[in-house]
Amino acid sequence: MAGTVPAPQPPPGPPPRPLFWPWRPNPLRRRTDTARAWLGLGVLLAVLAVAPLAGALVGDAAHRHYQDVARHQQQTRHLADATLLHDAPRHPEPGSDEEKKTRYPVEVRVVTREGRTRTTRAEVAPGLTADSVVSIWIDSDGEETDAPLTGEEVRSRAAGWALLTAIGVALAGAAVHAVTGFVLHRRNLARWAAAWAETAPRWTTPM
Repeated sequence: MAGTVPAPQPPPGPPPRPLFWPWRPNPLRRRTDTARAWLGLGVLLAVLAVAPLAGALVGDAAHRHYQDVARHQQQTRHLADATLLHDAPRHPEPGSDEEKKTRYPVEVRVVTREGRTRTTRAEVAPGLTADSVVSIWIDSDGEETDAPLTGEEVRSRAAGWALLTAIGVALAGAAVHAVTGFVLHRRNLARWAAAWAETAPRWTTPM
């Protein structure tokens, strides 16, 4: 239709860009290109500076926390002899590797640190008969529980939190860069559309 301004078409994909191109003199370089480049550099430097520091702080706090947890567990848990009150179920395939890993809950009798005898349930190997004795960890109430955290487990958990924190900082930096890049790209498209709306009528010949 005569006089109709055709829709703006984004320019074709850019050719391969040389290193440090946003800072090199170029008549086609836009201010948003330079802004995005500086932003990317700033985010990179911020991540490199913040990630190790945040990881170290969180890792140290986690290490102290799990040390406290381990000390509390050592004070409230102890290894006790448990006597089976019933036969444990037998594994359907005796001698298999699965039998070595399988555990069945059975009723056992234990003596707490205070000298009280009580009945609880414990996970034991298959095939054990009544009156068999196994060693289990129990809490102050005489219930079966996990062994206290070891020093290696404390360090491993603290290192895990430190690593997760560093990764979180890196992901946050990447998200900031991506969102800002998207906003700048939309601004470029808006400016391109505005420039095309002004220029297109000069290229359109009335019929």
